[in-house]
Amino acid sequence: MLDICRASKRSGLDLHFMATGGGTLEEDFKCSGVEYFRLQRQLPFDPRLAAQMRTIIKKEKYDIIHNYQAVAGLHTYFAAMGLPTKQILSYQGFFGDVKNRLVTRFLAPRMAMNISCSTGLLQWLAMEEKIDTEEFAVVPNAADRERLIPSGKNLREELGLSADTVIFGMMAHFYADPRKDHRTVCRAFAQVSQHIPDSCLVLAGRTEPGAEAKMEECVEICREAGILDQVYFLGFRQDAADIATLFDVHILSSLHEGFPVALVEAMLLGKACVLSDIPPHIEASVGGKYAELFTTGNAEQLAEKMLLLGSDFSKRQALGEAAYKYASDNLSIEAHIESLQKIYRSVSE
Repeated sequence: MLDICRASKRSGLDLHFMATGGGTLEEDFKCSGVEYFRLQRQLPFDPRLAAQMRTIIKKEKYDIIHNYQAVAGLHTYFAAMGLPTKQILSYQGFFGDVKNRLVTRFLAPRMAMNISCSTGLLQWLAMEEKIDTEEFAVVPNAADRERLIPSGKNLREELGLSADTVIFGMMAHFYADPRKDHRTVCRAFAQVSQHIPDSCLVLAGRTEPGAEAKMEECVEICREAGILDQVYFLGFRQDAADIATLFDVHILSSLHEGFPVALVEAMLLGKACVLSDIPPHIEASVGGKYAELFTTGNAEQLAEKMLLLGSDFSKRQALGEAAYKYASDNLSIEAHIESLQKIYRSVSE
């Protein structure tokens, strides 16, 4: 969403951004070039917040409100009731809590348009949530190439790695719920390190409350395999572009995804990727044309793919170049905004 805000003016999109809470990116949103409204939700459904939203909507005379979260969408639904403003709801991933499920089922048939970030997520919404998705649009997530320009810092030097060390990496948080599969990556690297001794694994991402045991299990897997000195748990980092640029091979081992921005970023950086074969990964890589796929949870298959790319510079370079061209044409923030604008025009007619 921050990428959309930053790219909106150069893409001809007149956009305001409304947030109902803070976060680590708040200052970035304030400086993104769009008008920023900071509100605060005090209750699960907060009538005071809905009233504040209604005042802003009437004053600004918005044509469209695009919601990216169901509970926020519930507030704007009531805030704009009776006004000519059309509303859209985007679906970015899976949700397991009852609150979001109930709100989504209420909102979906009342929106002017619903947007899923992938066909795989669309199928899940239909099968698991029993939502009628026949009229849904699909707009894949994207990334802004300008944000991915590295700062130039030498992370190999920071980590004490030589220029020849092959770096495998995964950018993913440790979540309490079953989303990412770091354990399979650690088990696979234990095999890879035997064949490529001068290699390392970098895992970047915060550990959510409730996911501490998952992170510790990964540490223990590496300790038992004798590779702990080759695995770097970086935690949460602000220099994501520098870290993503550092990787020779990007790994995304996931159990569930909407349409992973981390994968789009890696492709836009021209990096070779190895992905678990869940539907959104298959979709993003066009059936494995622009990335190597492995059976989800299969450490042996993942190790084979890592060895294939890690031991062959020309192969990973060719795959990275093909991925870059595809992502530049289809997954740039400009392409994403163009797709949104077509939808905005269609619902406004």
